Amino acid sequence: MNYWLIKSEPDVFGIEEMKAAGTEPWDGIRNYQARNFMRDEMEIGDLALFYHSNTKPPGVAGVVKVASKCYPDPTQFDKKSKYYDEKSKEDNPRWLLVDFEFVCEMPKYVSLDELKSEAEGKLEGMLTLRKGNRLSVMPLEKKHFTVVCKMGGIQKVTDLDK
Repeated sequence: MNYWLIKSEPDVFGIEEMKAAGTEPWDGIRNYQARNFMRDEMEIGDLALFYHSNTKPPGVAGVVKVASKCYPDPTQFDKKSKYYDEKSKEDNPRWLLVDFEFVCEMPKYVSLDELKSEAEGKLEGMLTLRKGNRLSVMPLEKKHFTVVCKMGGIQKVTDLDK
């Protein structure tokens, strides 16, 4: 199993909307590295931290899991979508997505400041905490996933992957 962190702005699509949706396509990814993570490394059942970005305070709000294999993002072909890409072709799509399924909200929201306070301890090396790392989809080490879940009040991380 792989572990991930996915980012969304809560005023666009937050953990409450994810919970209400149950399962949601993670569309609009327009970064090649993030796309490649979804295409090459994500597997159905992988767990991800759901991170609220561009808010005060930013932080981890919940857990989701990968619910589908990677497939073409339909918004790249929709001229009315802000994610439309005129260079992408249906027979050779540039942009891909996976569906995510809601697992749980964090009992306690874990702010970026709290994550940073552990940056030289249990979360040392966590990509999200590196300066300039703004990817909306990024891999996590299992130990980092477990630490953040415990910080958020989830004591039995093993129960999440059922």
